[in-house]
Amino acid sequence: MNKFNHFYWRAGFGPTPAMLANTGSFDANTYFDAFLTASARQPFPIKVAGNAVDGLFNGVSQFGQINTPPKEAMATQRQQRQQQSRAAIRSLNLLWLDEMVQSEAQLREKAALFWHGHFACRNLNSFFQQQLLQVIRDGALGNFADLLRAVSQSAAMLAFLNNQQNRKAQPNENFAREVMELFTLGRGHYSETDVKEAARAFTGWGFNGKGEFVFRRQQHDTGIKTILGRKGNFTGDEVLSILLEHPQTAQHLAQKLYRFYVNDTPDEQQVQWLAKRFFQSGYDITSILKDILTAGWMYSDTNYGNRVKSPVEWWVGIRRLLPMDIENPEAQLLLQRALGQVLFYPPTVAGWSGGLAWIDASSLLLRMRMPQVLTLNDAVYTSARQDDDSLMGRMQMGAGRLPNRFLLKAKIDWEGLHQSPLAKALSNLDTAALQALLPIRAGTTALLKNQLQPGLPAADKARKSLMLLMATPEYQLC
Repeated sequence: MNKFNHFYWRAGFGPTPAMLANTGSFDANTYFDAFLTASARQPFPIKVAGNAVDGLFNGVSQFGQINTPPKEAMATQRQQRQQQSRAAIRSLNLLWLDEMVQSEAQLREKAALFWHGHFACRNLNSFFQQQLLQVIRDGALGNFADLLRAVSQSAAMLAFLNNQQNRKAQPNENFAREVMELFTLGRGHYSETDVKEAARAFTGWGFNGKGEFVFRRQQHDTGIKTILGRKGNFTGDEVLSILLEHPQTAQHLAQKLYRFYVNDTPDEQQVQWLAKRFFQSGYDITSILKDILTAGWMYSDTNYGNRVKSPVEWWVGIRRLLPMDIENPEAQLLLQRALGQVLFYPPTVAGWSGGLAWIDASSLLLRMRMPQVLTLNDAVYTSARQDDDSLMGRMQMGAGRLPNRFLLKAKIDWEGLHQSPLAKALSNLDTAALQALLPIRAGTTALLKNQLQPGLPAADKARKSLMLLMATPEYQLC
């Protein structure tokens, strides 16, 4: 096992060529502290919209509390705003993708990707999505209690889960249910009565036209509620406190973090240990990440090369390894769609399934063809189903139909790559050195040698070796 490579992929999005120069002894605590220091600064905001009206004025009737234009202008204006907002969300996607590739704050951006899936949210208002992304990136390494409250009071989430319509006379249970099932306790650890009572506590929670949280006192149910065996005139914030005080919340989060960072098949004893420490820390996210990334069992053979890289992890990792200029960056959106993970468009309120769900015959073939696509500027061929279920509801959001083929034009800095320590390892086909790239299996080096023409110049040999390695099934794992 190459522990450096293992850490780079789990703590971040894989190594850059310069990182592959590390050949000394590995100390997980030292590397974690270095990654944490690099992520210490508050993230620079990614902005695509100036305000909520720029973000979207469409479909405002579903959100309420926003003045509408005259009826004769509404349809045209709504269509224009929808188009503008979809374009802005696409820009937000690409800008965040660039940040994952280029930022030294790998620990933060990787954690933010986890929370982006945990707090899955589809919202057509680009300003609201922009706000929510900043909340997640700001709090990705902070305290989960603070992050939970900030997300729960975001306009994007309140709109997505219909809490703007949650009033004392007609409670809407969507928000309360997902807060319990997805964000905190997990399915099976609450009753339907708990959901109904919690929904009453969240009545009056909403937002204004600026995307600011608003508590509408006149819409709040002030009656006595019973939630998880506790009785009182609870507010929404008090319900969140009740959920955080329940050890099952730490258990649910520890298991999800374990699946994301360690192994799709959780070790119950290790999860219990993480959950206990997470709860005792008061939900300090940095603490549990350090527990995970510095644990001895993290670097066992059981947990090495066993996770399928998500489409975003896989693509960001390629861009970090291969310095490139992409002439048509919007093609990355089509690539995300073809592989089943489009940022800001999760398939359900539960986010993406992950694990082996990332891989089928079509997506695996596309992944393994990507080196050829990048080298030759070849077309990307897709065979995804064209119904709205397979597109995860995005056709109604203006994503349109996935084309059967598209181009991704990239110019790779081969000269810079050939001057890196990586080139020497590739040209020599050194098995130990190649393990810095992927969880290489016995016999892979011999297979590479058989596919290389005798007498190739070192630079050409390194380039072709890298392309062959990236086209292996092993490269899809980390």
